[in-house]
Amino acid sequence: MIDTILVVQGQEFKSVKRGLSCSLSVPPKLLPLPIGVTSVSRYLHQCQEKHDFSSQQLSTVLVMGLCGSLSSQYQPGDVVIYDECVLFDDSQLLRQKCNEVLTSKLQTHLQEKASLVRGLTSDRFIYKAEEKQLLGKNTGAEVVDMEGFAILNFFAKLSISVAMVRVISDDCHYDLPDLSSAITSSGNLLPLPLAIAMFRQPIAALQLIRGSSKGLKVLQEVTSCLFSD
Repeated sequence: MIDTILVVQGQEFKSVKRGLSCSLSVPPKLLPLPIGVTSVSRYLHQCQEKHDFSSQQLSTVLVMGLCGSLSSQYQPGDVVIYDECVLFDDSQLLRQKCNEVLTSKLQTHLQEKASLVRGLTSDRFIYKAEEKQLLGKNTGAEVVDMEGFAILNFFAKLSISVAMVRVISDDCHYDLPDLSSAITSSGNLLPLPLAIAMFRQPIAALQLIRGSSKGLKVLQEVTSCLFSD
């Protein structure tokens, strides 16, 4: 059903890799992504030049990873399936739909384990709880990520079906550490600036660690659920 899985590099990638069953006769290709809209767009275009993404080579792509909640309805550890992804561009809300057939199959497979949501893609790290709540209210989105729209937009031009399954890692009630300085322009996470940001905001850091740990555990479990023979 799935040709390729795209997931952000680092701990999210490792969790999905652990969740993939070794017994699969034809395992999907697993590709690590950089963080952020611009970085992931650049990466996908480079992959297109190198691997020639085309409908002849692949027909179905699944995006997996973590996301943040913009609604009090969703808590860390909750699994969500994207119906669509939106992006603010010059005060205009752009939309990209996930493939309906593939999304429906994922819903059937996961049943009550996952909720169907609208995702918002942000070009920066949203760490203030107040801003999360406001974004949720203004866009109608329940969750936020930093890559989703760019991925959907890229593959839509190639007529390749894309679905998205993510796990909530942080709610909309607590601030997170500001990790903006730890994310490079190429979409990498720098360990030292990350540690400094966590040290400066210990309470927020604890929230991030707890939520991410829970989210990563569930991400591995949902991967196993989707790709077990």
